Amino acid sequence: MATKTINDVNLSGKRVFVRCDFNVPIKDGVINDDSRIVAALPTIQLLVKQGAKVILASHLGRPKGEKNAEFTLAPVAEELATQLGQPVTFVEDCIGEEVEAEVAKMGDGDVMLLENVRFYAGEEKNDPEFAAGLAKLADAFVNDAFGTAHRAHASTAGVAKHLSPCVCGLLIEKELAYLGDKTANPERPLTVILGGAKVSDKIKVIDALLEKADTIIIGGAMAYTFALAEGRKVGESLSEPDFIETAKSALAKAKEKGVKFLLPVDNLAVKDLDFGAGTVGETQFFEGNIEDGWEGVDIGPKSIELFSNEVKNAKTVLWNGPMGIFEIDACNKGTFAVAKTIAESDACSIIGGGDSVKAIKMAGYGDQVTFMSTGGGASLEFLEGKELPGVTALDQA
Repeated sequence: MATKTINDVNLSGKRVFVRCDFNVPIKDGVINDDSRIVAALPTIQLLVKQGAKVILASHLGRPKGEKNAEFTLAPVAEELATQLGQPVTFVEDCIGEEVEAEVAKMGDGDVMLLENVRFYAGEEKNDPEFAAGLAKLADAFVNDAFGTAHRAHASTAGVAKHLSPCVCGLLIEKELAYLGDKTANPERPLTVILGGAKVSDKIKVIDALLEKADTIIIGGAMAYTFALAEGRKVGESLSEPDFIETAKSALAKAKEKGVKFLLPVDNLAVKDLDFGAGTVGETQFFEGNIEDGWEGVDIGPKSIELFSNEVKNAKTVLWNGPMGIFEIDACNKGTFAVAKTIAESDACSIIGGGDSVKAIKMAGYGDQVTFMSTGGGASLEFLEGKELPGVTALDQA
């Protein structure tokens, strides 16, 4: 079933409640990364052009159901006004008579941003009363917040029970196309690169992608659990001994399905690591076993070459998770090399949200990939094959 999109309906003159994901990093009132704001612009601009009354809502941070000035969306309203080139009315609440009065003043094509929906405990509880309060402001619902689509909250799922039509915006449409269709029916070969810390976090994704991929490449601390499964020693590297059998099952399934499953052949390891200070002590490359007293922090040069050659032959690449501790200069070579190879390849390149997006931007290749997902947890759950409440609540074609 295809989810109906903003292109399937005419919202001219209607009051439209638009759930965006403006959960951006703000320090001292300054937005440090506007990617999520930029990602929301096409949907907002289309609604403005149609002559809708655009009522935007989002969460920011974790204010725990209480009003907290630290988590105000006021700086987002200012940035939005600049990016849209038109005024954005900011309202210091998201439900109630005062908000309703402000909405009543809106003209066609006007844009308003409500205050943080998580200032109310009812948001994360998907409280029907709170959802009804939000829905009272509008005639129609557009969900364009992919980053929270895996959560059944009042502003992502609850409001849909009170409004019609309920459709997805252009961003969610794009997310579903790339993380769904382009990986389910890819141009082959499809190479999947998975990194990050824990096998336990991604085993369901690995399992689901073993049904679709031609090659799976594993990096990051996850790789050390797979190394243990293959009988190798990993020194003091972060690993999950409780998941060795799980890793063995994945390796066996790959063999059975004829999926090429690549693990690092060499690793950069350190004696001391201070993540807070961004420093490491003595470093050494290990092939095979990592000696006791050493902690693996990145893939080595032979692994970089092995992985890069595989990416060069791919027609579709899906990347989720770094190859090591890329936030520290001494440990970012593997992650940045993978980012560079993906950016330079001719493949359809899909970056699956979270740290991978952060890493590819840090490496300077953010504008050279086909698609970057805005959802960390949501993209993982979607790749696992789970239904997303923020999508299933919408009208289906």
